[in-house]
Amino acid sequence: MAEESRLIPPRESFAFEGGEAADRSFLTAFQRDRLHHAWLLCGPQGLGKASFAFRCARFLMGHNRDESFGALGMARDDADVRLITAQSHPDLLVLEREMGDTKLKKNISVDAVREVGEFFSKAPSRSAFRVCIIDSVDDLNINSANALLKILEEPPHKGIIFLISHSPGKLLATIRSRCRRLNFPPWSDTEVNAFLRHRIDLEDEAVDRLVRLAHGAPGRALSLMQEGALEMDSLAGRMLKTARPPRQELMAAAALFKSSSAKNDGARKFATFIMCLCDRLQDRALGAETSQKGQSVAKLWSRLQNAPAEAESVNLDRGDYFWSIYNDLSTLS
Repeated sequence: MAEESRLIPPRESFAFEGGEAADRSFLTAFQRDRLHHAWLLCGPQGLGKASFAFRCARFLMGHNRDESFGALGMARDDADVRLITAQSHPDLLVLEREMGDTKLKKNISVDAVREVGEFFSKAPSRSAFRVCIIDSVDDLNINSANALLKILEEPPHKGIIFLISHSPGKLLATIRSRCRRLNFPPWSDTEVNAFLRHRIDLEDEAVDRLVRLAHGAPGRALSLMQEGALEMDSLAGRMLKTARPPRQELMAAAALFKSSSAKNDGARKFATFIMCLCDRLQDRALGAETSQKGQSVAKLWSRLQNAPAEAESVNLDRGDYFWSIYNDLSTLS
């Protein structure tokens, strides 16, 4: 149970629960020799888009099939599959945001995208195809997006690009028009609930909260659990009650949000706390006794939606911001 509850990295994910339709779409294109050079994988984060991209890469580059893992399933002991898992296959390039001094950079640089063009200028060395996975294309800035567009305009021979996007509407229309789009729809709450109960041992209330916060993305539900979202959600819930958490606990939370290190990502914890608090504020606004109280809660909910981005953009002290939120919540009582 403990192993199943671990969020498996996309590179190591062989099973693909709920992905039969995506498998069929890709396999049909492959069998008909109509494999598009660029696939835009769209949908909310946590639905397995990156896992599917690696799944396709293994299918295109490996040799030993394993149908127990589905239509695109490959054997774990295949030589090329093992190289992909070990991040050392010469015909696979993965583009992600790079790590800065203490945290991930905001964008994928134009220099990194230019490496894609150089990568595709060479013939495959071990496999039938060369594959590039960009996770995610939402992280491109305008310069790197234009550099990618040039690559898409000249399809590489025996080259396939997988572009992962959580918000495809924000992409350049010219990029979208040059890709085959594959949508990954959110799961129902019932499906996410069943997914979680098969993997984790938590009380019903905790599972229900994870389902609510995941918004139909099973991978996000597991990620939230591992990141301590239930603790942040509990804090948010108790801050909305008449009997508030003890000041010592609040001071510890403020210190956590201020931290910025590899061990304690204060910005991420703060964003998770705000997400949980906004979810609870939404419920309170909808269930308010009077329209005036509902409007007051809704106004605070609306303002807090952008709190993490605002704190990052102008370098606000997240600990101080937390105390400001605490004071705002006091006025709702």
